[in-house]
Amino acid sequence: MDQSHIRNFCIIAHIDHGKSTLADRLLEATGTISERDMAEQVLDTMDLERERGITIKAAAVRMAHTADDGGDYQLNLIDTPGHVDFTYEVSRALAACEGALLVVDASQGIEAQTLANVYMALDLDLQIIPIVNKIDLASAEPERVALEVCEVIGFEMDEVLFVSAKDGTGIDSLLQAIVDRVPPPAGDPEAPLRALIFDSKYDSYKGVIAYVRVVDGQVSGQARLRLVATKRTIEPLETGAFRPSFSPTDGLGTGEVGYIATGLKTVRDSRVGDTVTDDAEPTSAPLPGYKPAKSMVFAGLYPSNSEQYEELRDAMEKLQLNDAALHYAPETSVALGPGFRAGFLGLLHMDIVQERLEREYDLDILATAPSVEYEVHLTDGTVLEVDSPAEMPDPSKIEDIREPWMNLSIVAPDRYIGAIMDLVTGRRGSFVKMDYLEHDPHLKAGERRVLLEYQIPLSEMLVDFYDQLKSKTQGYASLDYSFAEYRPDKLVKVDILVNAVAVDALSVLVHADRAQQVGRSLVERLRSLIPRQMFEVPIQAAIGGRVIARESVKALRKNVLAKCYGGDVTRKRKLLEKQKAGKKRMKRVGNVEIPQEAFMSLLRIGK
Repeated sequence: MDQSHIRNFCIIAHIDHGKSTLADRLLEATGTISERDMAEQVLDTMDLERERGITIKAAAVRMAHTADDGGDYQLNLIDTPGHVDFTYEVSRALAACEGALLVVDASQGIEAQTLANVYMALDLDLQIIPIVNKIDLASAEPERVALEVCEVIGFEMDEVLFVSAKDGTGIDSLLQAIVDRVPPPAGDPEAPLRALIFDSKYDSYKGVIAYVRVVDGQVSGQARLRLVATKRTIEPLETGAFRPSFSPTDGLGTGEVGYIATGLKTVRDSRVGDTVTDDAEPTSAPLPGYKPAKSMVFAGLYPSNSEQYEELRDAMEKLQLNDAALHYAPETSVALGPGFRAGFLGLLHMDIVQERLEREYDLDILATAPSVEYEVHLTDGTVLEVDSPAEMPDPSKIEDIREPWMNLSIVAPDRYIGAIMDLVTGRRGSFVKMDYLEHDPHLKAGERRVLLEYQIPLSEMLVDFYDQLKSKTQGYASLDYSFAEYRPDKLVKVDILVNAVAVDALSVLVHADRAQQVGRSLVERLRSLIPRQMFEVPIQAAIGGRVIARESVKALRKNVLAKCYGGDVTRKRKLLEKQKAGKKRMKRVGNVEIPQEAFMSLLRIGK
């Protein structure tokens, strides 16, 4: 294909603004998929994506289109996720494109994630085509939303396209706009091969399949290739394009998007962001690749049955290939045995990874309570990065503990400002600024929407912040967040002791003002979960050597007086004293086994 007739673009939008449905209509209009094979959200191939109605993985597809000038064009589309936890997927897709379709719902208007994706696309200098979607809805206000898009982001009114992805209105003019406005890929066909790996997956027959965007040169036939970062030489088993399933071709030209089946069996050898080059004529200047994704949420992942540890390790390795934002390292817990400390981009990301491990690899996983990464400054001047409370050093050596704070953007109708303020400030958040998004005089006061900006500790957002926000705004609020900085605060480690023995998996790091409340909550739950023993079991929450909450599991009592029919009272007392001494000795040497079910129940409540 002539390089000037190639268009690489992706679709970006907030959640539920119609990205995947728009991709369906484009596939239909270009005849890429026959009517018989057409299904809703055809690019969302994972069961999880279909069940939850969200896009988790970016998906690529090649379409052929004849433009108004009679020329044949190759359109390479990458459909991207909308949820903030999968922003890294979006950033990788954007780096493989020259253009982006910005989709905005005609009834909801600009949302928090819309703005975040626009800034990402502008940073990469992409040509953005604004689209007002869902114009067929009864509640649609396309003119108002188009005006908002122009005012907030800075487009001209005649640049905005009006589309209904559901019934196909405006799709032909959109395809023509892609041809006219998105620039063709720049690249030198005569230069040594440079292809960027923007995604990959593992196939048990073909090994690692690398999804690539050819920047310079060409991938031809079975020529030997080299991965620059890992220095591995490969003989490709197959090269091809996405239509949208794998479709083998003779090769890939400059500017094209496709895949290379590498045959590699070890997933460490093929990294997302690496450069593929020709083994005979390697490039001297590899592509810059991607900045590694910074994990924001950490949790321990353990197999419920410790015999499945090796299976979990293989599954994590293969999943990391398909999800470059997942980071993990082996760790061992006294309570839970061998497992992994894993880093995620957010709670939804953690939930998806856990469910994929259970479904795709048939594992039963126990995840510990999520935590964030803290910077611990010691008195000797060294700085430690600690993502598990169990790794916290001795309090006497700590000068201060710094926690991650986030920049938080919330878009909501102005009638919910008070409820949002209460929610954020109740979680140690601080107000930054407030802007009204709409300045149309025809709108009622109650229909005006505001962009509220705050700073808030990430740890305060972990458990149920998003649910509470949706609840307090009747589902109208949208949320986006990004890392701001580390700040020192009064943070303490709360240890849980069962029969005077600390249980590492249940340690938590909390703000000093909430330590008592959290400690009390944990010991009360644990009391109802630990089965009774032959001796009394104390359950304590402690900060250092100071106990802040305590509950006891009452002892089981055997009736040693059952066979005493009358007689002197000293006989009964003697038996009771003997029982008391036995229990005392048992308590001293006894070991309380906390059942796995208790951990599962407690940690799932903690989630």
